[in-house]
Amino acid sequence: MTPEPPPAQYGTVLPMRGGSAPIENAPPNDLEAEQAVVGAMMLAPDVIAEVSAVMAPADHYRPAHETIHQSILDLHGQGKAVDPITLGHHLDQTGVLTKVGGKSYLHTLVQAVPTAANAAYYAEIVRGKAQRRRSIEAGTRIVQAGMTPDTTDEDLREALALGAATVPGTWSDPIPLSHRPKLPGFPTHVFPDWLAQYVAAVAEETQTPPDLAGTLALSVLAAAAGGRSVVQVRGRWREPTNLFAVVALGPANRKSAVFSAMTGPLYEAEKLLVTQAAGRIVEAELTVKMAQEAADKAAAKAASADGPEKDGLVAEAIGLAQAAESLTVPPRPRLLADDATPEVIATLLAEQGGRLAVMSAEGGIFDIIAGRYSGTANMEVFLKGHAGDRLRVDRRSREEYVDAPALTMGLAVQPAVLEDIGKNRGFDGRGLLARFLYALPESLVGYRKISPDPVPAPVATRYEHNVTALTLSLADWTDPAVLQLTTDADGALKVFEHRIEPQLRAKGGRLGHVGKWAGKLIGVTARIAGLLHLAEHLDGAYGKPIGEATMTAAIELADYFTDHALTVFDLMGADAAQARARTLLEALAANGWESVSRRDLFAKLSRSEFPTVADLEPAVALLEEHGYLRIDTPPRTGKRGRPPAPRYRIHPQVREGQV
Repeated sequence: MTPEPPPAQYGTVLPMRGGSAPIENAPPNDLEAEQAVVGAMMLAPDVIAEVSAVMAPADHYRPAHETIHQSILDLHGQGKAVDPITLGHHLDQTGVLTKVGGKSYLHTLVQAVPTAANAAYYAEIVRGKAQRRRSIEAGTRIVQAGMTPDTTDEDLREALALGAATVPGTWSDPIPLSHRPKLPGFPTHVFPDWLAQYVAAVAEETQTPPDLAGTLALSVLAAAAGGRSVVQVRGRWREPTNLFAVVALGPANRKSAVFSAMTGPLYEAEKLLVTQAAGRIVEAELTVKMAQEAADKAAAKAASADGPEKDGLVAEAIGLAQAAESLTVPPRPRLLADDATPEVIATLLAEQGGRLAVMSAEGGIFDIIAGRYSGTANMEVFLKGHAGDRLRVDRRSREEYVDAPALTMGLAVQPAVLEDIGKNRGFDGRGLLARFLYALPESLVGYRKISPDPVPAPVATRYEHNVTALTLSLADWTDPAVLQLTTDADGALKVFEHRIEPQLRAKGGRLGHVGKWAGKLIGVTARIAGLLHLAEHLDGAYGKPIGEATMTAAIELADYFTDHALTVFDLMGADAAQARARTLLEALAANGWESVSRRDLFAKLSRSEFPTVADLEPAVALLEEHGYLRIDTPPRTGKRGRPPAPRYRIHPQVREGQV
């Protein structure tokens, strides 16, 4: 190899920027590899990208080589030639030509290249030496920091951080992107004893995961209390106590049996309400009939009259007709609906004073919403029914308004149903999917007991009695019961808000890609707290505020549903970051990089999927989280100028095409 450049100004520069060791004791470096790298970049500019994917200019031990390397990148980035003549002119204009050894040294570097085809290999040697030097430097700093009496804690932390950043670690097997994390089990213990015992007993008898009975239990409470109670969160913020919930389990999981066991008391309560209303309905029907007959007779009499008495008879007929028109017959009480059309559900909501629950062990309701019968998607009643926004119902004879509709939905479907509805852009675009609580429990099929314990009779009786009592106690409320929060409960909810808010960020937030859903999480948590409060205090719950323990239980349920929602939305294809991460992984495998800069990686990607460099960040973060790459930010070599750009070190299995 050729000798080092003449000792011009750089001849007095110490390699380690301040060290004084003789050359035989110099830190790890390879002069020949450094010369081959910069020489190859001048000789064959097409290797510049390969070298840049492996090392940065700061990896050189000799400052002259770092300066030359950086200048080559600057010229190449401007689309200019990087041969010795052009590069020499550029270095002369910037005033550093003599510092790097002059034009003769540039030509010497080109002549010293064994073969430009091995440029990336030479670069790996240089980078490896640089990593060793940084490790030595980091270790020295740690020792010096520990030995210096006036070292502050901040100085020591900085030295330790540098050591952690510079010492390369070993690679573990990456986690597949399609890997579904183990989801938490349903926290049955958050329920009051009578409900927790029944949920656990039904799960045991049917040999199904408690998630199924537990999620349906929340839907049952919402069906009993929805439209009849609201949670006063703070200020003008009120949350109704209706919910949308869906459990996804595959076939042969006895969903219908669990569904029947959980919703049975609601049907019994509905029968009791019908029985109680029967007398009022008959009386009202007779009153309306008699009033109409009287109005008809008065109209006929007025029509046949003549002379001065006609005006009086007409006025009397009009009065009787108006009185008959003002009379109404109470509708037959309904708590539940199944596969009804949106139009029928809207009518039932109007008739039932705004309260209704759609409960089904199948997913057919989604097909109906999508327009199975009408050919046009109609989700207005579901959107407004969840939020409590005013709903207008058009009838042939008149229009009706539901000031605060409270629609509850409790569904048990197969996972394939969720995949299908995820493909319906209208569901997501209008926000319907964001209104559901999702549970995706693990099936017990193949691991079930053959002779499980049945539900104890006292446990079943207590559940049926309490659900029926709660439903009937709120049935006659016209203005909803307002449930207040204690100061401690409000404080617990605020702490939860502070924890969730940063996770909603579109870039880097854990819940950023499901922002529509997660943005409703705090409100839904308040709703759950209200339902748990009603279940805990069956007698006069509206006279007691919601306590901190109840709010804490609601937050635990919210965390459960959050973990499950993330997996469900991934199943529905809502995670754009994961789709981009797969594209990114394919690009990394195709190019076989050991490391690559963000700029060079971005250059290999489609602008339609990655419009800006910033769009890389969520996908890169996901690959890093799964162990496919590591972000390596070289330490600063000085206090001035822009900090070194991060590089991505790629897992060997990716480079070798094993993923």
